[in-house]
Amino acid sequence: MNSPEPCALIGILDDGWSGLGDTARARLLEADLVIGAQRTLDLIAACRPSRVEQRTMDGQLGRVPEWIRTAREAGRSVAVLATGDPLCHGIGSFLVGKLGPDAIDILPAASTLQLAFARLKKSWPAAKVVSVHSRDAGEWLTGATPDHGLYPLVRAAAEHTLIGAFTSPENSPDRIARALVTAGHGDDFRLSVAARLALPDETLFANLALADAAAMHFPDPNIVVLERLAPPQHRATFGFEDADFVQRAPEKGLITKQEARALSLAKLRLRPDSLVWDIGAGSGSVGLEAARLARNGHVWAIEKNPGDAANARENAQRLRASNYTLIEGKAPASLDTWPDPDAVFIGGSGGELAELVRLILARLAPGGRLVMNFVTLENLATATAALNEAGAAWDVVQLQAARSQPILDMHRLAAQNPVWIVSATKESP
Repeated sequence: MNSPEPCALIGILDDGWSGLGDTARARLLEADLVIGAQRTLDLIAACRPSRVEQRTMDGQLGRVPEWIRTAREAGRSVAVLATGDPLCHGIGSFLVGKLGPDAIDILPAASTLQLAFARLKKSWPAAKVVSVHSRDAGEWLTGATPDHGLYPLVRAAAEHTLIGAFTSPENSPDRIARALVTAGHGDDFRLSVAARLALPDETLFANLALADAAAMHFPDPNIVVLERLAPPQHRATFGFEDADFVQRAPEKGLITKQEARALSLAKLRLRPDSLVWDIGAGSGSVGLEAARLARNGHVWAIEKNPGDAANARENAQRLRASNYTLIEGKAPASLDTWPDPDAVFIGGSGGELAELVRLILARLAPGGRLVMNFVTLENLATATAALNEAGAAWDVVQLQAARSQPILDMHRLAAQNPVWIVSATKESP
């Protein structure tokens, strides 16, 4: 028995039928079923034979593989329309993953992103490509979490000098500009827009200041290109001085000191994509350094003291930590809304230590790490008892550091208070 003909996945631009190659046109003319978003189906409506069934996938993307499979099993030829290059943030990988590579022939057009760079006469191999063509999550707010539609772009702005972005009517160029201003990048980038590509009214907006772009309206559909004006700030990833962080005034010192912070972060064993909880954030020093180490992950922090929470927010803004979310409150409130963590740091417990240890061990990912800092024997005893009760593997390091201080024309060592650093691991099942 002959295998059914592969489905033709055809890339198309807004110039429609006239922009298609001969092979793509032939596959569309031969098709018994054509599937696509309504706007792409409309592009070929005048040239589609009347016998051809068309089916819109708007709001029904998950059903498309089964539509294709059923049609092919019935001996019907199928074509699917996608915008530009179906393998560049398009439907291509999804269909190949569901149906297998032998079931799909891919006939790409130029990506709209590639066209945008060509129209703007900018080289694009070094560009970071992101898509914000997703559900409308509203305007970007400081502390937004990874489910926000603009999150991939704001995070890309923290690390890259050239970005190409697929947009949507909601996540538009002006909203993107406002998001970057809010995230502290207002003077870092110039924004260009290529609108209505391959249409007679194609329009370019080149090298706009973000403040100007934020107040403009741009025709749909469009592509955004962002170019950094100067290289990103070369700041340490790890090892900030205590004085680099805003702390409680007038009495300084509500901060995990650099020595304890460094060892605690080492004990957390963070990966670039770790999801981290910081409980009792204080000035935010541990969580914010964790956010830099877990640059492809995210940190959720909670702090009950309003003044300390304000300091942590200011520190996050100064460090442009767009992968950091701070909640003002007392744990365990809000923890049930956070995703299960890979690593948790407890710097303050507000009297709920034993309950927090039990809760965290229940939520911690297999192989995850819980690290706690204590300066009192009572809290150390409470924590180790809770860990024993839960059957967790744990160890304790007592860290006692001394820092040099000037005395007359010499220096002496001034001891810091000892800190117990408790580390626990959730064993893999």
